[in-house]
Amino acid sequence: MDLIVIIGFLASILIGVSLGLIGGGGSILTVPILVYLFGITPVLATAYSLFVVGSTSLVGSVSYMKRGSVSYKTALVFAIPSFTAVFLTRKYLVHALPEVLFTFQGIEVTRDVGIMVFFAIIMVAAAFSMIKNGKKLQPESNGNDLDYPLIAVQGLMEGTVTGIVGAGGGFLIIPALVLLAKLPMKKAVGTSLLIIAAKSLLGFTGDLTTQKIDWHFLLIFTGLSVTGIFIGSMLSRKINDAALKKSFGWFVLIMGIYILFKEITGV
Repeated sequence: MDLIVIIGFLASILIGVSLGLIGGGGSILTVPILVYLFGITPVLATAYSLFVVGSTSLVGSVSYMKRGSVSYKTALVFAIPSFTAVFLTRKYLVHALPEVLFTFQGIEVTRDVGIMVFFAIIMVAAAFSMIKNGKKLQPESNGNDLDYPLIAVQGLMEGTVTGIVGAGGGFLIIPALVLLAKLPMKKAVGTSLLIIAAKSLLGFTGDLTTQKIDWHFLLIFTGLSVTGIFIGSMLSRKINDAALKKSFGWFVLIMGIYILFKEITGV
């Protein structure tokens, strides 16, 4: 087996570790791993990412559900518009994009490059959010006074982004759950995992008729990621959450800048 492939499978464990530690970030790792280490096209990689992150998050959410650390009411309000946006985006928008998006000064910008650049921009924005605001997320209540319209709009926007880049969106969901739904941090993480699982797996169904899925590879990759979420859950009890989120933010920022540089320069 090629060394790069081995590194790729080992890196898949980090996807689960990230989800187990901070309730998000797994999708930020998944697409670059699939594209740069396994050579999978960005469109197919975003589809695989939805399945991997959705399955891993579903397993991770079980322990939170057992502890009562999931707000099902909030999840429902956020998830319905998010589900709809993810499915419609994957089913109709992504696959309708032309191979060449536009030409700028004689340079063709392809669909694959466009998706990766957009993904990198989302990564950089998420990184700044984690670095700057990780310590500032303080809920005001236990989530009994939901701002339904704002939560629904946030779900719609986040679902659209998820559909385009194949990202589960934990880095967008958790701030919304804490600041808009006013959930405590641990409950926000558990609720986030459940939302990510449901909408990612639903979004993946939009690709079943448009993509050829290598189930053997996908199930192995997903299995390793699921292993990682158990590791992450154990580590989360020993690592300071604020310091972890800030460190992960810097890591994501570096990766996002690297992807932007690689896609724009072609190096």
